[in-house]
Amino acid sequence: MNTMHFVTAFRTLKPEDEPASASAAMRRRMLLLGVPAAVLLAGCASRPASNGSQASADPTRRRPAGAPDGGVVPINLGLSGELRDTLYARVMMVVNTPYTYGGNTPEGGFDCSGLIQYAMAGITTRKLPRTTSQWAGVSAPIDRSDLQRGDFVFFNTLGGRYSHMGIYAGSNQFVHAPSSGGVVRTVSMTNPYFAKRFTEARTVFSV
Repeated sequence: MNTMHFVTAFRTLKPEDEPASASAAMRRRMLLLGVPAAVLLAGCASRPASNGSQASADPTRRRPAGAPDGGVVPINLGLSGELRDTLYARVMMVVNTPYTYGGNTPEGGFDCSGLIQYAMAGITTRKLPRTTSQWAGVSAPIDRSDLQRGDFVFFNTLGGRYSHMGIYAGSNQFVHAPSSGGVVRTVSMTNPYFAKRFTEARTVFSV
């Protein structure tokens, strides 16, 4: 559209169109203000739901039978257990780093799966996953009672089994990047919010 056409279109806008536009803008602002707390508590690097629908973002849909959320075929990385402490030290070094959706560096901030990617890059040169469901796909399920430092813990915060994740730190604590406005921190597994949303423990270690 050239400048003259744009001006013409602007001038021919009917007055009655303006209230409708204002109403739409108001609805958008109300939707933004009404975002559920769960979204803020656990925003990870999975694709956001379209049209504001959390259900459409549920990665349990359209996945092959026997595969974790997102259709990732399970392939355990099988790393040496001797790397557990190195992984733990690396993730603890970035505690208090601000949360950033899509972030995976200390300088740019972290979301939950970006934090895992950064920490894991310090103990292996293999190509690493990015999303929470992909991390589930390269790790093996374990009993919660068998959790060791460096294992993964997953939570259903947005309607999917692998909506959110963290790294187990021992003593019934885990490290994660929690939410917009938050920072990387350690949280108890007995925290009421996460305790009722815990779904699975998994590991990338062979022993």
